[in-house]
Amino acid sequence: MNTILTVEELRKTFRMRNKGKIARGEKRTRTIHAVDGISFSVEKGEILAFIGPNGAGKSTTIKLITGILYPDGGAVTLLGMDPYKNRRRISYDIGTVFGQKSQLWFHLPPIDSFRLLGAIYDLTTRQTENRIEELTDEFGIREYLNQPVRKLSLGQRIRCEIAASLIHSPSILFLDEPTIGLDVIAKKMIRDLIKRINAEENVTVFLTSHDAGDVEKLCRRAMVINNGSIVWDGSVKKMKYSLLNKRIIDIKHDGNRNQEWDFPGVKALKKNEYSLKLEVDLTEQSLDNLLGEILKTGNIQDIAISPIPMEEIISEIYEGKL
Repeated sequence: MNTILTVEELRKTFRMRNKGKIARGEKRTRTIHAVDGISFSVEKGEILAFIGPNGAGKSTTIKLITGILYPDGGAVTLLGMDPYKNRRRISYDIGTVFGQKSQLWFHLPPIDSFRLLGAIYDLTTRQTENRIEELTDEFGIREYLNQPVRKLSLGQRIRCEIAASLIHSPSILFLDEPTIGLDVIAKKMIRDLIKRINAEENVTVFLTSHDAGDVEKLCRRAMVINNGSIVWDGSVKKMKYSLLNKRIIDIKHDGNRNQEWDFPGVKALKKNEYSLKLEVDLTEQSLDNLLGEILKTGNIQDIAISPIPMEEIISEIYEGKL
């Protein structure tokens, strides 16, 4: 694999004016370290989750990577170029989708926006029409290609947004909250589309999202940024299954269980007449040993073992507990 993006000791600070009444001797401005010396690289064809709480530095990092902002320190190499010095050239090789902002003209049908974008990216009329035909079939948007964007559902609009971002066949796609506000079915459709363009066109995807499902379903690798610094960089699988080293056990029984689960590392999360939910810390309790004790009680109807929810893992990382 080839490295498509390299970030080295990247820094960006902002001066902010303090609000309210300023006491004598108090500074009128303060320095915010939006990006504080981060380093990482992204390989061609990778789908990377870049996650963190609001104000963590995600958007500033993306603006530095794409050449919108100039760094105070460090360096960025995108597609072998300095994005700030080569911003116009790089714009032909990147695509962007912002879940809360549209690049489609609100009162025009998507096909008009596609054709205009084709002209902006210096495609010939034939190249633009061929590309629209490809994306229309791939994204299943033919039935509303000529409807005004304002009449589309959110899910339909996001599919058209992603298609629009791919008109010029970019090498890397920056997706900022692409599934925000979507229902479960629409989210699955968008995730399937992202996986498809990554697999079929080898488009590198740089994804920011607060939706743990996006991270879990799409990405093999995740980076967590907080207060301008990278606090985690590793595989999503490790994040999910090993980082917190906990499991949830759901037990269905015949209703005659009076067992008090007083085992080290075991906490009862929910208990009623016919079911029990336990959280197990595997650093304190062997799963084999615990399952053996559970089965000794008899008349167990069903047992399900799962990792703790991704949302909880990310929350733990945000809070600096890991």
